[in-house]
Amino acid sequence: MSPLKKKKLSKIRSELDKLDNLFIKLIKKRTFLVKKVLSLKEKKNQIVDQKRIKTILKNIRKKSLKNNIDPKITNIIWKNMISAYIDFERRNFKKK
Repeated sequence: MSPLKKKKLSKIRSELDKLDNLFIKLIKKRTFLVKKVLSLKEKKNQIVDQKRIKTILKNIRKKSLKNNIDPKITNIIWKNMISAYIDFERRNFKKK
């Protein structure tokens, strides 16, 4: 790789690192909100809401297409995020 391309690559990676820092802040905020939702759930079987998941994924697909983003990318990201938060809720569920 040429020195010029290495410099460009480094700059792009720096921009990606900045975006990752923004994602961390958003994940922190999302986790706070998920904790609030979890505190309202009375039974462990309320953690997974298939209807809500289906609605979320449908809306993400629409928004992806509207913003000219490959919907397969966002679908995978959101499915993984939903799965991670379901796991989080199961680990943190407290019987009332």
